[in-house]
Amino acid sequence: GLTLLCGGEALSVDLAQQLRAGGGTLWNVYGPTETTVWSTTAAIGQSDGRLPIGRPIANMEMYVLDTQLQIVPIGVLGELYIGGVGLARGYRNRPDLTAERFMPHPFSSVPGARLYRTGDLVRRLPDGQLEYLGRLDHQVKLRGFRIELGEIEAVLARHPAVHACVVMAREDRPGDQRLVAYIVVQTGQEPPAMEQLRAWLQPTLPEYMLPAAFVFLEHLPLTPNGKVDRRALPTPAEITRSTAFVGPRTAVEEVLAGIWSNVLDVAQVGMHDDFFDLGGHSLKAALLNSRVREIFRVTLPLRSLFEATTVATLAQLICAHEARPGQSEKIAQLFKRIQGTSADERQLLLEQKRSVHQNP
Repeated sequence: GLTLLCGGEALSVDLAQQLRAGGGTLWNVYGPTETTVWSTTAAIGQSDGRLPIGRPIANMEMYVLDTQLQIVPIGVLGELYIGGVGLARGYRNRPDLTAERFMPHPFSSVPGARLYRTGDLVRRLPDGQLEYLGRLDHQVKLRGFRIELGEIEAVLARHPAVHACVVMAREDRPGDQRLVAYIVVQTGQEPPAMEQLRAWLQPTLPEYMLPAAFVFLEHLPLTPNGKVDRRALPTPAEITRSTAFVGPRTAVEEVLAGIWSNVLDVAQVGMHDDFFDLGGHSLKAALLNSRVREIFRVTLPLRSLFEATTVATLAQLICAHEARPGQSEKIAQLFKRIQGTSADERQLLLEQKRSVHQNP
């Protein structure tokens, strides 16, 4: 039968399925020019959800190292370093770049042995194969967390409706950096709802790695050499409601809408507007959680705010956790009165609010 070798660019699940559908054997091959092209190979089966780049070919070595050049455990992300007879001598007339990318081999006793620093982010799977997750220069630091964008892309790409995807950190408003996922859906499929995509990502990724916005494109912009042109990716459009605006119906919803408006810096919040569609992210979710706890004296797990993403559902969640039936509504009514009173009246109402918390 036909043998297909796919290399030069990361192999997508969709392309792998198309190639396998024609019969024959499909191999995912990986390797930069500096290691004489192919350095690893992996046979791709019909049902493979992951697409590993495999194991090293004969006379080549693969090391997954951290920033201290220590070998990382199985499953932990690191940079891929390649050794073996396939390494190039260096870059012609570029001794500075050669010194930067080629280094003495720290694990070899052979004189003159070297490793090539690929700049590729990988992890070793339990079966010994390597999984490619993107470029190291696509690593970002967001609100104190170091995030590998390739790790998010790898999980998102396994969604059955996703044909191709790219994730990047954007700061379209000063001081408000957030993750945005750009998605091309499979031919003939409708774009999944935002909630469905977040639900797909949540079991695998921590909250701070969940994209705050999803943008659907017909195709990803490419550079002349066929790479994704991240600089050409569009700014997420202003939110347009898919349903009619619904105002608050209870005091709890009215207070929550005010909190959302303040935290998200938006003028109007509907009861069915999604927190993340309005520009929310993990830090703003933590601020929201803090305000809810401060006003309603209800402690909610932070993850619950990634599930109750509208004012209406969050209001239901707060009422479900109240110590006594109707307590949250009473607190909200008092809070509304406090907002528009003088200092002396405010102090009296605060005492009443405390009594609602303490007494049935």
